[in-house]
Amino acid sequence: MGSKAKPTPASEATTRVTLPADCRIADLPAVKAELQAALATSAAELDASAVERVDTAALQLLAVFRRDAASKGLAVAWTGASAALRDAATLLGLAHTLELPASTPA
Repeated sequence: MGSKAKPTPASEATTRVTLPADCRIADLPAVKAELQAALATSAAELDASAVERVDTAALQLLAVFRRDAASKGLAVAWTGASAALRDAATLLGLAHTLELPASTPA
């Protein structure tokens, strides 16, 4: 399950959503609720650095979140994206849509 969406100490208007290690359909209701809460703020940070497993449904949810955030003028930043998330997004052609951060060399 993802962590509870809440304002970060640095800014009361920024919501941080941490995606779970197992980011598949079974965990999506909790993640969806956190992302919806983030849409009510002025900025969101997504941390997917711990994601080890991800499915198409999770990537679709993230793509819809990015679209909705853009339509509301919500600033969204990634604080991390695991190789598993990056590989799955690339395979499905969603890396650009999700605006994933550049990978860091090992």
